[in-house]
Amino acid sequence: MSRAAQTSYVLVAILLVLIAWLHLGTLLLTALFGYLALQVFYFRRNKTLSVTLYLCAVVVVGAGLIYFAGLAYRTLPKLAQTAIPAMVEFAEKHGIDLPFTDYESLKNSAVAQASEGISTIGRYASVVSLQTLLLLAGLVVALSVFVNPAWTAGGGDAADGRNIYWQLTREIGARFENLYLSFAKVMGAQIKISAINTVLTTAFLIISGYPSAALLVGLVFLCGLLPIVGNLISNSIIVGVGFTISPRAGLVALIFLVVIHKLEYFLNSKIIGQRIDSPVWLTLIGLVLGERLMGISGMILAPVLLYYIKVEASGFAIGSPDAKGGVLERR
Repeated sequence: MSRAAQTSYVLVAILLVLIAWLHLGTLLLTALFGYLALQVFYFRRNKTLSVTLYLCAVVVVGAGLIYFAGLAYRTLPKLAQTAIPAMVEFAEKHGIDLPFTDYESLKNSAVAQASEGISTIGRYASVVSLQTLLLLAGLVVALSVFVNPAWTAGGGDAADGRNIYWQLTREIGARFENLYLSFAKVMGAQIKISAINTVLTTAFLIISGYPSAALLVGLVFLCGLLPIVGNLISNSIIVGVGFTISPRAGLVALIFLVVIHKLEYFLNSKIIGQRIDSPVWLTLIGLVLGERLMGISGMILAPVLLYYIKVEASGFAIGSPDAKGGVLERR
């Protein structure tokens, strides 16, 4: 291994540590998602068309998320006010103790967990502002790298192979290419699983006549991007809404979601397992560490980084993101 390659591994490792330490997971995740979108739009090898579609997609997705957030803010409290009394009544009949008795007690319990109370509002506002800035920066980084992936402003290569800067940037570029391809494989599989789960859940919600089905479908898809724990979040919400219809509907929803959860074990083993060959215990450890270091973005990135470390440490090169089964190739 050349000195430039060794140096590139050290620099990328330091960069990943800094990203975790400085809580810049949103920046890295958004940049990877943005670059993946640009590659998807890059048909007919027309960069202008790809950039145009990318910018349109950013506007549409941004507007959709704002609308979805507003809908959730207006709808979820109303659903909770209806669901909680039904759940409390069902629990009392079956001798189950719950930590809340109505919506107000649940809200008060949640507020009590925030020890700093109203004084934390300013801090949370600054956190939201920072994450929004990182998200926008990630989108710009993805676009900039796509338009000009070279390490010089003019887009040309710095020199011949004897130039140390040229050798080092080439090796660093190879590290980031493997990171992107790892992301494309893992997130491609996760999106596929989330889409399958969303389709099945949508059919169940429509057939069962659930209120606010559009909101629930959006939550299911977004939560599905979080490995393992995402399903627990969306399932809890759906079961709670089921109790707004009737206790029987809540139990039916619980049974249905348990069946779907078992199906996803099979999908994970067939889709993600074949691509990254990572045991569940290792993925769980990665999820916990990712959440502690970078929050939700860290949980999404955890399987990606696990696969990336495996690729780099085992001396394999990743095939095309579209390669069937995610086969690794010898370098």
